[in-house]
Amino acid sequence: MTKKITCVTCPMGCPITVEISDSGEIISVSGNTCPRGKTYAENEITHPQRSLATTVRVEGGVHNVVPCKSAGPLPKEKIFDCMEAINKARANAPVALGDVLVENVCGTGVNIVATNHCPAKI
Repeated sequence: MTKKITCVTCPMGCPITVEISDSGEIISVSGNTCPRGKTYAENEITHPQRSLATTVRVEGGVHNVVPCKSAGPLPKEKIFDCMEAINKARANAPVALGDVLVENVCGTGVNIVATNHCPAKI
């Protein structure tokens, strides 16, 4: 089987071709212009991950939501479950940059952290 992907490691966007055996093992990777592209392609085929940026609702803050992101990459297959958990989360103001808003989201070992602050209403 052959899969074609575009590398997103750098702005070059190399078109990469990955040959995969019937058992799911990677036979070859071609089209990448640097070693990072090969690593990206192998990870994308064997265990795709994504970073996540969204918002969490804030109770008692000057804003209703605070922007946040995953502190590390999340398994692609768990993104929708993670969003469901994040949508249910509520933070109490004040929220500071870097505060953990959702710990170990969906058992991934990755925290959801605030990327801005939200002061409490006065």
